Amino acid sequence: MNPFREGKAGGGPPSEVYMRSLDARSAVRRFGFVLLGVLLLVAAFSCATTVPTGHVAVLTRFGKVTGVVLHEGLNFKNPLDKSNEINIRTQELKEQASVPSNEGLIMTLDASLIFRLREDAAAEVFRTLGPGYIATIVEPTLRSTLRSVTSAHTANALYTSARDAVALEVYNEMVKQMAARGIEVEKLLLRDVQLPPTLKTSIEAKQRAEQEALQMSFVLQKEKQEAERKRIEAQGIADFQRIVAQGISQQLLTWKGIEATEKLASSSNSKVILIGSPRTGLPLIMEPK
Repeated sequence: MNPFREGKAGGGPPSEVYMRSLDARSAVRRFGFVLLGVLLLVAAFSCATTVPTGHVAVLTRFGKVTGVVLHEGLNFKNPLDKSNEINIRTQELKEQASVPSNEGLIMTLDASLIFRLREDAAAEVFRTLGPGYIATIVEPTLRSTLRSVTSAHTANALYTSARDAVALEVYNEMVKQMAARGIEVEKLLLRDVQLPPTLKTSIEAKQRAEQEALQMSFVLQKEKQEAERKRIEAQGIADFQRIVAQGISQQLLTWKGIEATEKLASSSNSKVILIGSPRTGLPLIMEPK
């Protein structure tokens, strides 16, 4: 007979000790279920991770890159893995550098590099360069390339329209050097070039002189064209007069005079006609007063 299950009379309700033991076991089971649920919830949260827009996450386990890259949005991973976010958006790196020209002059150059990290190279870049890859490799390379390219050009080339050709050279060199690092260069802009004041003044004076020379050349060309036009016009007039003079003879003039005399004689106006002019042989017409 179990004294914890039977009452004092042997057939009554369970004893108080037995009920307490049941409540204790029930509480333990409930606590176990809650603890299991909490553990499962923690495990679920440790396996889930969210990667922001425009980023990827490189996974590392005990400090070693696993090679797995998570894309933006909700992802699931090994709870032992650590998620390391890295930006793959297009970024702008502004650089102000003192660069030399091939004359040995020092200029201040403002440049902007537009670039992005390739998604497929994120794990390797994180492993070899780390999240600070811009300061580690991009900035020094841009600074060195600017100096290397500008040293092959004159200061005048950097200050005038030839600046676009210099920017293209810097762009091509950056594309070649950054491609091996998994970085895609989209554009290189030379925003401003600051020259020494004396050099800037002399370049501007030279440009004004060149513009004035071009303007004077245009004026001279225009005057030559006008003179040629007048010469051709005068030649045409002279040719016309020569042709007309060759076609007029004394007989023609006399005939035209006779025709005019006949027309005048047949008109009703009052007039005096003298036949036979002593100089031309044509009639003289005298209007009466």
